[in-house]
Amino acid sequence: MSFTCKKLVIKNEEKTLVNISFSFEHSLALIGQSGSGKSLSLKALLGMLPRELTQELVLENDFDVIRGETISIVPQNPFTALSPLTKIKEQFFQEESSTKYYFELVGLDETLLDRFPSELSGGQLQRVVLAFALSLKPKILLLDEPTTALDAKTKNEILKLLKEIQQKEQFYTLFVTHDIEAVKDVCEQIGILKDGSMLEFGRMQDILSNPQNAYTKELINAGFKNRGFRI
Repeated sequence: MSFTCKKLVIKNEEKTLVNISFSFEHSLALIGQSGSGKSLSLKALLGMLPRELTQELVLENDFDVIRGETISIVPQNPFTALSPLTKIKEQFFQEESSTKYYFELVGLDETLLDRFPSELSGGQLQRVVLAFALSLKPKILLLDEPTTALDAKTKNEILKLLKEIQQKEQFYTLFVTHDIEAVKDVCEQIGILKDGSMLEFGRMQDILSNPQNAYTKELINAGFKNRGFRI
């Protein structure tokens, strides 16, 4: 079984902004710089595109993402994802036993449920947001640059946690980011986006070790230049 997007086309009155297709079995990273079409693609999958844009979206395997029954998202900034004036436990819509299960799954103590978001660290907040997304029992989890606002140590902890949970809960993961280094050990497959087109697509290690496109090589060099990685 795989998650297959047979067609994702987004247009405005002047031009086509995104025109891609992809299929993956477990986890996919969509990589690209600002303006490559990453955020538009996520919004299309969530049914959140503005009215001035038209879209064609064709999915297989009975996914009904527009109705929001099979998809959850972990946004980029956990500090703005929760109501600051509401206790954590009151922002979940499941029974208390279910909420506690997902808190334990993401490595949080249930005592944090009685706190307000301002009383938690950035890493704790991102785990709360992840727990909330998982509590909806999605078939596919979208990750929108979920470690951008975190320090290096917390970032690595969250990335390791994401991989462990994905393997345990068996949902599809679509990770959107500009940071190849962040997803090299998290996602099995990778797609390189530029100007709304898919330049390269394949297994993560294959693309990293033998990129075919000059733009892909630039992204890899930029992502690993301080980490000893060489093409």
